[in-house]
Amino acid sequence: MADEDPFLWLEDVTGETALDWVRARNAETLEEMGRSERFTRLQAELREVLDADDRIPYVRRRDEYFYNFWQDADNPRGLWRRTTLEEYRKERPAWEILLDVDALAEQEGENWVWQGATVLRPGFRRALVELSRGGADATVVREFDLESREFVPDGFQLPEAKSRVGWINEDLIYVGTDFGEGSLTTSGYPRVMKEWRRGTPLSEAVTVYEGKLEDVAAFAYHDPTPGFERDFVGSSPDFYRVHKYLRTDGELVRIDVPEDAQTEVHREWLLIRTRSPWQLEDRVYEAGTLLAARFDDYLAGSRELTVVFEPDAHTSLEAYDWTRNHLLLTTLSDVRTELHVLTPAEGWRREPMPAGPELGVAQIVDTDPDSSDEFLVSTSGFTDPPTLSYGHVGGAIEVLKQSPERFDSEGMTVDQYFATSRDGTQIPYFVVRPRAEGGPTMLTGYGGFEVSRLPDYSGVLGRGWLARGGTYVLANIRGGGEYGPSWHTQAMKENRYLVYEDFAAVARDLVDRGITTREKLGTHGGSNGGLLMGVMLTRYPELFGAIVCQVPLLDMRRYHLLLAGASWMAEYGDPDDPEQWEYIGKYSPYQNVHSGRDYPPTLFMTSTRDDRVHPGHARKMVAKMRELGYDVRYHENIEGGHGAAADNEQLAQKWALLFEFLWSQLKC
Repeated sequence: MADEDPFLWLEDVTGETALDWVRARNAETLEEMGRSERFTRLQAELREVLDADDRIPYVRRRDEYFYNFWQDADNPRGLWRRTTLEEYRKERPAWEILLDVDALAEQEGENWVWQGATVLRPGFRRALVELSRGGADATVVREFDLESREFVPDGFQLPEAKSRVGWINEDLIYVGTDFGEGSLTTSGYPRVMKEWRRGTPLSEAVTVYEGKLEDVAAFAYHDPTPGFERDFVGSSPDFYRVHKYLRTDGELVRIDVPEDAQTEVHREWLLIRTRSPWQLEDRVYEAGTLLAARFDDYLAGSRELTVVFEPDAHTSLEAYDWTRNHLLLTTLSDVRTELHVLTPAEGWRREPMPAGPELGVAQIVDTDPDSSDEFLVSTSGFTDPPTLSYGHVGGAIEVLKQSPERFDSEGMTVDQYFATSRDGTQIPYFVVRPRAEGGPTMLTGYGGFEVSRLPDYSGVLGRGWLARGGTYVLANIRGGGEYGPSWHTQAMKENRYLVYEDFAAVARDLVDRGITTREKLGTHGGSNGGLLMGVMLTRYPELFGAIVCQVPLLDMRRYHLLLAGASWMAEYGDPDDPEQWEYIGKYSPYQNVHSGRDYPPTLFMTSTRDDRVHPGHARKMVAKMRELGYDVRYHENIEGGHGAAADNEQLAQKWALLFEFLWSQLKC
């Protein structure tokens, strides 16, 4: 129980006693690893990759401009900037600087980290800019004038909180924030959504929707599409269920779909993606099906649905994006990307689109659903650097930008294999091997929240691991979304153990195939993947030569009481329920650290400013393992948020520590 936890004091995030402990552990880790010649080279090379001037500046279209946020050695906190398509086509575009975050941070004496901007449409004259201190999820919100390139005096502003904001028109916004007692959910997100009119105090904002205290969050947003202006409000009872309403003439009209279904409205169309089987009249739509209906007809009671996409045993829907007149589908077939364009006006006719390398990934970066059928698509593979292309549906595709190679991939091979999990399920995984055999192997995975891990390019991974002779393995275990919602839902709550059995099966398969040995097999993962690492450490230690555990959940007895943890109970279960704690407690890493075990050397990494996954998880785990005499190291970035790094310098250090630890521990 919590009152029996001798390391509870380490949950005091910024308490001096806890921070003294953190500083001491950081000093030990940096003394051991940070002074080696290899670490110094790694950090310098990774910083070079991260700051490279010839990286692709990924953009989003807003009216006539392409917007980009850029960080490099001269601008570590970043520049928010924009340019035109004509300029972007050039090797060195002329950029209009909108906001210099480094200059702002120096001017105001704050450790500002960019967290994004919501641009008013139509008009595109104003933006709601979000900035966080040190990279936390909590942000301050300020209104920004895109013409004068200045913050608006007496404009919309919010103090630091986990707020939710969005434009209705130039003088009216939706806002959910910390209005005082009872205005946030138990997960720390907005429970109450209000309309806030320009020139009035926040205290006079008008409530338009209230969720429940135990909900994850409430939301409200305005769709400004000309001729189809609509307002939606609602809340999420848990991470996977949504109650969504059309707000009209002072009343709320429920969009009557299954609670766990995802919906999107575009012009006259309603899209419904099922997460579990849905029986409607005499038909059952399987999980992962995408359905289309005319929105007004559906709200009026019609249930005339068109199946836009139907999954099978090998194929799932990864994403969908509207252009003005078409729907672009991104599908996965055994984790291999395919792109399709659908045309509603022609009976939802489907045609293929180019999709990049066979063992790679293609992603729709942006579209212009208001006014055109243009799209931006990025393609890459483990050894194929990214290419960004521009096109219009039905027309030619133009390459806009290509990234140069960040590492020498000549002679490297990419293969896909399948491991057999304990229950017989086939688990796919990718293996990237260097020219020479015999080096160490790094295995990673995630296995949660229906997040797919795809075979894309990483200059950091290539430079720090592959080019030095390491083998890289990406496991597509259950809990993710690689085979649609059922790949995730079958491994939730009481079936969570399947995630860990899958990952262990991949580790064993690597050895059985002769790809590596236990002594040369390292593994790493972060967040939910950090929980995965904690379970590998405590339940499958015989499989690994070294483990790196980043920004992890580990104390599953208390996770729901720490920061955003309550929002994840739909994924893991409620530890306060004895029946649910029965299965959670069997794998909870912090409760399963015992003396006399043969745990491999382990490095834990987290961030003080992570206000999503509490740093106390990693702190307490390390303290407990140290007390029992295990070979464990710890590094906590004092800033950086859930990504554990606020700028490229910190990011380079984080990756250099990870690689240096694995290189040194895997006897290479």
